[in-house]
Amino acid sequence: MTAEQTLAPEELTGSSYREYKREQEVVSRHKIYKTTALYTTYAIVVLAFAVRSGTVLYGLAFIPLGIIGWMLSEYTSHRYVFHRKFNLDESTPIKKVLSTFAVKYLDPMHTQHHVRPFDGNHMSGRIRDLLPFFIIGVVLGFFFFPVAVMTATWFMCYLAEEWIHHATHFYNFRDPYFRYMKKHHMYHHTKQGMKYGFGTTSGVIDYFLDSRYPEPIRQRLYGKKSMSTNQAA
Repeated sequence: MTAEQTLAPEELTGSSYREYKREQEVVSRHKIYKTTALYTTYAIVVLAFAVRSGTVLYGLAFIPLGIIGWMLSEYTSHRYVFHRKFNLDESTPIKKVLSTFAVKYLDPMHTQHHVRPFDGNHMSGRIRDLLPFFIIGVVLGFFFFPVAVMTATWFMCYLAEEWIHHATHFYNFRDPYFRYMKKHHMYHHTKQGMKYGFGTTSGVIDYFLDSRYPEPIRQRLYGKKSMSTNQAA
């Protein structure tokens, strides 16, 4: 039995399970359409400005910073925020406010995704979830062009993560990358795998920050042949 099969709702089997997944895939995909429309439009505006002002090469220099910033924020938020058990009995007012916010908004959102991993309402983010950060990036980018490039890059990486995450739950692509990511992410959803595999688009940072799956698990997931090609997994 695969990790995905163990995560299926107990009351759904066979055709009813497949129908449930089709329905939830539509719900999740339509949410991503909205975020894709907004953030892609902003990236096109930034690109158009760069072309018009002749700063394309200058802007390209800041794209790697946006990519690195996204990779680090994706990993740290997943591991240290969404998988942290917050305590409302904190010692300082600031920590208490942050914990209250996390318990009310962040913890239920990701916890419910683990409880119901194929629920489209808990699969993809909403526009409002990251809107404050987006607005700050747009405002600062209006005055400092490198910030606009990094903001556009960060949010395009976010969109890539949303679509990849969606695909690992609902699709069965046969190329090596998606086959690897599906195994990698589905095992993270199991009770045994929740302490590892926090990278949603790759296992690179898991490799460097000591959170990749132990050797026996990697061998069972990817097989001996793929072990040599997925050393960063």
